[in-house]
Amino acid sequence: MQTEQNTPLVDETEKISFIITYYNIDVDLLRQCVDSIIALSLRPSEREIIIIDDGSEVSPLIDLETYKDNIIYIRQPNQGLSAARNAGIRYSTGRYIQFLDADDHLIQTAYEHCLDIVRYKNPDIVLFQLTNKEHNDVEVAFAGPVEGGEYMRQNNLRASACGYIFRKATLVNLRFRNGILHEDEEFTPQLILRAERLFHTESKAYYYRKRNKSITNNGDLKWRVRRLNDMEQIILHLNETADPLPQGDREALQRRVAQLTMDYIYNIITLTHDGSYLEKCIDRLHDKGLFPLPDRDYTRKYKWFRRLSMTKSGRKVLLLTIPRKGMVS
Repeated sequence: MQTEQNTPLVDETEKISFIITYYNIDVDLLRQCVDSIIALSLRPSEREIIIIDDGSEVSPLIDLETYKDNIIYIRQPNQGLSAARNAGIRYSTGRYIQFLDADDHLIQTAYEHCLDIVRYKNPDIVLFQLTNKEHNDVEVAFAGPVEGGEYMRQNNLRASACGYIFRKATLVNLRFRNGILHEDEEFTPQLILRAERLFHTESKAYYYRKRNKSITNNGDLKWRVRRLNDMEQIILHLNETADPLPQGDREALQRRVAQLTMDYIYNIITLTHDGSYLEKCIDRLHDKGLFPLPDRDYTRKYKWFRRLSMTKSGRKVLLLTIPRKGMVS
């Protein structure tokens, strides 16, 4: 772990593009989000705040009049989160990018620590922690640099695209796929694999707000099945992406695929509690070579879950012991 401060390796005037995606959110929360960026120790020339309004019913622009010199506001027809983020990438001019959801905000002292890593260490990516608590102790230690593939072979990922600052050039042609849920699960591992200089810190720098109507809390059964279908497609795509990669990167992405597959099976149980549906999904995974889960020394949860998921009797135990999430008939 490192805590030292050295001579900057990059010009401190390097611009960071903060891309805020907005859709039918309380304008006061959007203001708090923007204020958390303006409060940072960045001169106006060092930051770019881009608000992508993804077709909200009412534009918030009139309520953002006091921010007109600090923001770039872009309104587009409703196309979903992926399209909104891709638009932000397209319009951004900063060397680095930070995504934010409009009802979240940055935690100043902790995020300043991440900015110092950007200023002094010339990273491709800086990973940090998210929290739903406003007040936290600031962890100023960090680790790196490490190649993205090596990091993924040794660590579990936090997929949220709001959980890191990244160099725009690292993207190359990578973008979010339109029209799917859980797009971060597909985007983040591919981005990390592109990184040559990754740093990570336990500093809780981003406040996320629990949303009652978020993807993970939506109670509609059709919506839940769509979530599961999209997750399956992401797993299949990442697995196909891993095949032609160099060995180290292939192993890193295959580790992520195995963990996502475990999460997918777990979510089938919690979201549907339907043994017949579970067995059909297991059969599809088996046909694609993704089941049984590989015997790897990942987490304790993974090893426990793998053992039980191997047989029909074990899967029945999982159905009986894993609580279901509330459902709407």
